[in-house]
Amino acid sequence: QVRLMESGGGLVQSGGSLRLSCTTSGLSLDNYAIGWLRQAPGKDREGVACMSTPEISPTYGHRVKGRFTISRDNAKNTVFLEMNSLKPEDTAVYYCAADGSLGRVAANPAYWGQGTQVTVSS
Repeated sequence: QVRLMESGGGLVQSGGSLRLSCTTSGLSLDNYAIGWLRQAPGKDREGVACMSTPEISPTYGHRVKGRFTISRDNAKNTVFLEMNSLKPEDTAVYYCAADGSLGRVAANPAYWGQGTQVTVSS
C-alpha cells in the first residue's frame, strides 16, 4: 500500500524559512516523478514544485520560483521542500505527490499525502 506523509509545517513569520519533509512507503522514488502542491481554504490548488525521476530539471510555480527548492533522497524514500523568504500568501496546506508522469504529478497525481499546514504571519 502506497503512503505519503508530510511533516515540518508550522507557524513562521514573514521572511522566515521552513523545510517540509515527505516520507513515502509502498513505492520506490527511483521510478516516480515527485512534487509539492498547496491549497488554501476556498482557493484553487496550485503547483509548487516538481521533479522528474532522473532529477534533472526541477520546475517551480511562478509564485515560489527563486524562494523554494525541491529535492529528494531516493535511498531514504523521502522528498523535501525548502522554503525561504516566506510570505503570508504562502499560507496553505502543502501536499506531496508522486506519479509516473512528470506532467501528471503537478495536475492529477496518482498518490497524495494528507498535507501539512504552513502559516506565515505578517
